[in-house]
Amino acid sequence: MSKRLHNDSPISEVLKAFIENNKLQSGMDKIDVEKAWKDLMGNGVNTYTCEVVLKGSTLYVTLSSAVLREELSYGKQKIIAMLNDELRKEVVKELVLR
Repeated sequence: MSKRLHNDSPISEVLKAFIENNKLQSGMDKIDVEKAWKDLMGNGVNTYTCEVVLKGSTLYVTLSSAVLREELSYGKQKIIAMLNDELRKEVVKELVLR
């Protein structure tokens, strides 16, 4: 049985409990990672980004430029660290550029 929240509970607590009870955290992480990618990479990279998909702890990013894919592949660990810092938790453990 879920914990009963009082009427004077902050909305953040109520939403957090709702997400936990309904097992929605993985879906929220997918949305948050996609937004973080767009915010951190900027317009230059976003122009060539076709798809950003989180499966488990692996982030798959489809790019339309082979040159950009090669350039980003050199900084995979830094990109993973930046994304996790932006999300304030370790969501992405591996990055696959396609």
